[in-house]
Amino acid sequence: MKQVDTLVQKYAETVYEHYKWLHAHPELSGEEKESAAYIADTLRKMGLKPIENVGGYGVVAVIEGKGPGKCVGLRADFDALPIQECTGLPFSSENPGAMHACGHDAHAAMLLGAAYVLNEMRDEFNGCVKLLFQPSEENSADSGSKRMIADGALENPHVDAVIGQHVAPDRPTGTVATKPGALSGASDRFFITIEGKACHASSPHNGVDALLVGAQVVTALQSIVARNVAPLKSSVLTIGKFTSGDRYNVLAGRCEMEGTCRNQDPAIRDMMESRMESIIKGVCEGMGASYTFKYIRGYSPVMVDQDMYDLWKETAGEVLGEENVKLVDKQGMGGEDFCFFAEKAPGVFYRLGCAWPDKATMSVHNEKFYPNPDAFQVGQRVMLTTALKYLAKN
Repeated sequence: MKQVDTLVQKYAETVYEHYKWLHAHPELSGEEKESAAYIADTLRKMGLKPIENVGGYGVVAVIEGKGPGKCVGLRADFDALPIQECTGLPFSSENPGAMHACGHDAHAAMLLGAAYVLNEMRDEFNGCVKLLFQPSEENSADSGSKRMIADGALENPHVDAVIGQHVAPDRPTGTVATKPGALSGASDRFFITIEGKACHASSPHNGVDALLVGAQVVTALQSIVARNVAPLKSSVLTIGKFTSGDRYNVLAGRCEMEGTCRNQDPAIRDMMESRMESIIKGVCEGMGASYTFKYIRGYSPVMVDQDMYDLWKETAGEVLGEENVKLVDKQGMGGEDFCFFAEKAPGVFYRLGCAWPDKATMSVHNEKFYPNPDAFQVGQRVMLTTALKYLAKN
């Protein structure tokens, strides 16, 4: 553990430089070409042999230890969000309309930092570590982890366990947190298109106002959570995008919506999809419109393996002090496609506190999000030490 701490400190400034570059060059899901090239080039400069274009723009590299043993995978995502940055940082996004507002730049920088450390410690462990730099985490309709798995990212060598982390601005820097079992919620996505009939606004009786129909659909859909989900159960139905109309004096002939459903119970997940279509159909037929409805099953809940959790808890306690290792008391509704890696190999996924001590809590997916860089060394130390302890025990 002392050697890990020394090496993490040695590369601290380098890791922060990688973070700044990635932050300044955000790329949306499925478009991470420059970021992937930067990551691969950095790994090559370490003497590693990265495999590129795995499941899209994914990058995979293996660090071999001194002898045979198990293989542990370390995963970091690196796609950005379609948000205009407003942090005022000197290394703010250079790509208009794109921002690393979820900390994926920090995840990738920390994994590069872990690579530097492991590369120097090759003679200290048996087995190997597989670095999994994953694109397209933010696109539940086209999961990057699913595509990487399909491209064989967890084979040759076979990954026996996998570790991932996510910055958490609602938790103090210097702390980590997770729980065994289900950690997150299922994350599904839906698309609704309503077709009405455009006409002049002065004679609305000659048309079918798709905007009005859409507004009724938005309101009616909320009744599912309010009246079809048992009070002690939970679900979320959010419409985050609503587009309709072309001109002030024309009834809208078309309305398009996009949204997400989040829940924890498979039966509720099934009910949400079928009940949504029933309501959309009823409203549209009643108001003279037609519709299309597309519901895409996205991420499953992230399942934290009990044995991996026990190992992680013990290790993180040694690294940070037991008082800084927290138990997440309830399953969240956030979606995370680490779930697919954890379905293929026992996994642990944890929240990495990154709050600023003198600032108000800042949420991810916010145009001013900036994690406390002091958390970067914490994340590397916990991830590295957990991985090395896993290899030592196996």
